[in-house]
This record gives sequence, C-alpha cells and structure tokens, in this order.
Amino acid sequence: MLDANLTQQLTQYLGMLREPIELVASLGDDAKSTETRDLLTQIDALSDKVSAKFDGDDERRPSFIVRRASDPSVWVRFAGVPLGHEFTSLVLALLWSGGHPPKVSDETLQAIRDLEGEFNFEMYFSLSCHNCPDVVQALTLLALFNPHISATLIEGGAFKDEVEERGVMAVPAVFLNGESFANGKMSVEEVLAKLDTNAEARAAAKIEGKDPFEVLVIGGGPAGASAAIYTARKGFRTGIAAERFGGQVLDTMGIENFVSVSYTEGPKLAAALEAHVGQYDIDVMNLQKAEKLIPATKPGGMHEVVFANGASLKARSLVLSTGARWRNLGVPGEFEYRNRGVAYCPHCDGPLFKGKRVAVIGGGNSGVEAAIDLANIVGHVTLIEFDSKLRADQVLQDKLRSMKNVDILVSAQSTEVTGDGELVNGLSYKNRETGEEKHVELEGVFVQIGLVPNTEWLKDSGLELSKFGEIVIDGHAATNLPGVFAAGDATTVPFKQIIIAMGEGSKAALSAFDYLIRNEAVDEIAQAA
Repeated sequence: MLDANLTQQLTQYLGMLREPIELVASLGDDAKSTETRDLLTQIDALSDKVSAKFDGDDERRPSFIVRRASDPSVWVRFAGVPLGHEFTSLVLALLWSGGHPPKVSDETLQAIRDLEGEFNFEMYFSLSCHNCPDVVQALTLLALFNPHISATLIEGGAFKDEVEERGVMAVPAVFLNGESFANGKMSVEEVLAKLDTNAEARAAAKIEGKDPFEVLVIGGGPAGASAAIYTARKGFRTGIAAERFGGQVLDTMGIENFVSVSYTEGPKLAAALEAHVGQYDIDVMNLQKAEKLIPATKPGGMHEVVFANGASLKARSLVLSTGARWRNLGVPGEFEYRNRGVAYCPHCDGPLFKGKRVAVIGGGNSGVEAAIDLANIVGHVTLIEFDSKLRADQVLQDKLRSMKNVDILVSAQSTEVTGDGELVNGLSYKNRETGEEKHVELEGVFVQIGLVPNTEWLKDSGLELSKFGEIVIDGHAATNLPGVFAAGDATTVPFKQIIIAMGEGSKAALSAFDYLIRNEAVDEIAQAA
C-alpha cells in the first residue's frame, strides 16, 4: 500500500505521537476492504503507540475509526481508503488523536470546544479532489476536540450506491445530522461560523476595535498577499481583509507556468503565501466580505470599508485585490441543478461521473483542459463552444481531437440545462449559423467560460469600473480615487495569471508607499469644520 518514501515519512510522523491511539476497522470481503486491512496493518507496524483492530461493526465496509486509546468516545471515521489527496488528512488524524497539537490558533480550538449540541457530520470526497482535504481536516479537527461532534468521511468512489441515493453530484459534500449542510471548500473557521450563531457578531466587534491602518488590502489572493508583504516591509501598519485567504488559487489544480517552480498546486501555493505573510506584522482578517467603499474626501484622508457583518475598517491607503470567480452560463436550469449535475471543477467532481456522458462548456484553455481530463474518466464528452472555433492553445486542441470519446461543437449557444427534477439529464443549445435548436442527453455539465471580477460592491463608490466590471487602473496600479490602488484579476490588467497578479500586487504596494510619503495624514473632520 505505502511505498518506501511514504513509509519513511509516516514513521517520522508517528514518532510525534504523545499517547497511544487505536484504529478499529469494519471490513467486508471486497478488494477495498483488503486494501484497508493492508494499510492499517502497515501503520500498526510502524509505531508501538498504534494498535489496529479488525472487529468493528459499522455498516459501512470498509471503514475504520481513529481514536485515542484513553478516550474511545472521541473519534473520526474514514469510509474507504484515504490515499491520494487524503493521505495527509489521515496522517493529521493520527497525530491529533495521539495528542500532537494542531496548527490552529488557541482561539479556534476554544471555539470548537465551546460548541454546544450534538453534531453528526457525514462528508463525501473523491481522491482526486484538491478542495476536499481542507474540509476533511476541518471536520476531523472538530470531531477530535469536541466529544459532542462525530465525523464520518466517505470516499465516494467506494460507496457509489450511497452517493447516487443521496444525490451527491459534486464534492466536497457535507451533511449534518442527515441534512445537507454545505458543498465546496471550507476551512475550519468557515465551518465554525456556520455552526456558531454568535461567531459573526464576535468577529464584527473584534474588527470594530481596530485602529486605522496605513495600508489596508482587500483580498487575500496572490495580488493581495504580495501587496501586503511589500507595504509591511516598508514599515507601514498593514492589514489584509479577505473573504477567503488564498482566493481562487485554492481552486486551482496543477500550476506549471509559475516561473522558477516547474510544478505546484493551488492549495500548496496558497499555504506558502499565507506562511510568507505570517512572517511579517500583518493583521490578517479572514472570512470578511467587503460590501461598501466610502472613499476619503481629501488626499491623505481616511478611506472606509464596510463589511457584510456590519463592521468597518479605515485606512489612509487601500489596495483592492478581490480577484474573480467562475462565470455562470446564465441559462435556465443552471442554478436549479448546481451540484446535481452542474459543476465547475472537473478535478474535484469528474470521478463522480465515471462512465457517464457529460458536456464541457467553453473552448478556451480551461474548457479544453477540462474536456481532456474528463475524457479519461467519463464515458463521453461533448465540448460546446459559442465561437466559430476553439480558442485554446493548439497543442491542447490537437490532444483533444485525438481522443475518440469526444465530440466538439462550435457556433453553439447553450440555452438550457434540463433535468428530471432531481438530476441533470441534458443540455439544449442553438446552432448559431442555422438557428436550429438541438438537445443532447447527458448527466453532467461542466462550465468553463471565464471569469467575472468580484467588484459588485464597488459600483456606487465613485470608483471607475470598465464595461466588464473591472477596476480601471493606470500603469502605476492607481485608480481614479486618490490613495486607492488595485491589483490582480479584478482589474483591467490584461492576462489573468498568478504571476502577473503577484507583480501587480507589488506594484500597487509601491505606489501606495509613494502616495503615503507624498501625502500627509489629513483630519477630515477638522478640515470640514
């Protein structure tokens, strides 16, 4: 099960255990159960603080719980074999069960311990999903630090009948006490915020008590992280307020064009950004969604940003780096069947469509790459492109055309996602050359048609936006508002790339520095009087 390299790494990790743990498996006669037995037997052999038992009686087989030997009431269950992207999640479950402290704040751990009520989580993941580990690890943390919380983490490929019965068409999918709780990537703080009704009010009060910043960065993706690092290095009091630190990078799988790094993955890069930011005196305020910008009335005055929880922050200079999100098709049925056949992440959700017929909407690089990936998993792919030709790189087009289970439709306008009330069953489209309406039967639709800037909250602020909703900036990353700068995918800068966003964030920070040293702080109230 584990190669020599993984075995060596796991041996080192298990050396960090502070107290004994138990692995209790419920197994059947199938191949997956044999894999599970082999895996647990190997882990058992690597440490005298681990004991594996095979007398469990859980209905899901194969499955196993990880628990402290001293307190069997505290446990987390894995159903299936947690390898692939989830091997790290298994390692962390072993460490945390064995008393090794998690790398989260004391405040977060106390919030977990303080949760009242009974919470029974079930979560479905796929081994190829790069968004799933964060959710798996968040629920594991909750289960191991609060005896009133249980978490069963289910590999969908091993329990296909269950996945279909519950209508799971996208992962990560979380159920709480038998009811749907959430879909998509979530951090432990986000899970806590949904469970703890007072969390938002406490966060707002904490923000309201903060002094004004010299530079406040709105957005925590590559552009925002870069900007904050640069202004902090200049000695300015810097804060980052982000709806989700890491931004869209967290949803990116393979990154092969980040110069000097031949290959990395989005979550790894986001973690590296967070670690780098953490080396400086930067106040990071995560899970904060900006809703309103109130610009300063004078150069050197205070700008104010109001957040969804009612709190606000002030700063002499702003760097807006709120990024972008996947563009929706905007056709009937898309919203109704989201996570029930309509998906946006082929890496995460592709395995759930194994052997089925799917469509990919979009003929750019993202769409063609998605179609290539899916063609290796699903039964058939129909690529649908609005334009008269594909726009992806030629090498990608050549690869796609070489695949036998792919059809390519151009000059095709998607008009409706159809379904049976529960799941997607087809897609209607119009031939733009002939006007003929057509329908293709399928079970999944993957939307890959570009990005929309996250700038709706700025529309009434006086900030200039392009006709596409992008923040208009000049060559210095300056907006039309003095002291307000912007960077990354939310702006008019061409080519939405991670490495460009980082450079633009640095540029915006240096421009903010130049602005601050040339404009003395202004007491706007005194001037108005």
